[in-house]
Amino acid sequence: MRLNQVTVAVGDIERSVRFYRTLGLELVVRSPNHARFVCPEGRSTFSVHRSDRPVASTTVVYFECDDLDATVAELEAAGLRFDGAPSDRPWSWREARLADPDGNPICLFNAGAHRIDPPWRVVDPSTLA
Repeated sequence: MRLNQVTVAVGDIERSVRFYRTLGLELVVRSPNHARFVCPEGRSTFSVHRSDRPVASTTVVYFECDDLDATVAELEAAGLRFDGAPSDRPWSWREARLADPDGNPICLFNAGAHRIDPPWRVVDPSTLA
């Protein structure tokens, strides 16, 4: 099984397309009520769907960056606003957060070796039952 895409509700497709293209995603599908993007690395996709009453999600969408600090600096120079500077988190990831124009939360991160294999990783899932 593979995750294909995540879709969030937005109020304005044009505004969202501009935002996510600035974020670095490549537009691959466009209609009046939907836009789909492919991530430049890894080939996963992300989409937005127009809603008459979009409600900002509480689900955070994570996009991984090899050089988080440089990526954040480039995006800030392009006009995107982050909640704060990239910071090291207690779970060994470096993160920077922002929201899309409809308030959907986004986290850009770099996890290095701890991306999927943190020191506290569950080795035998049967021990959790």
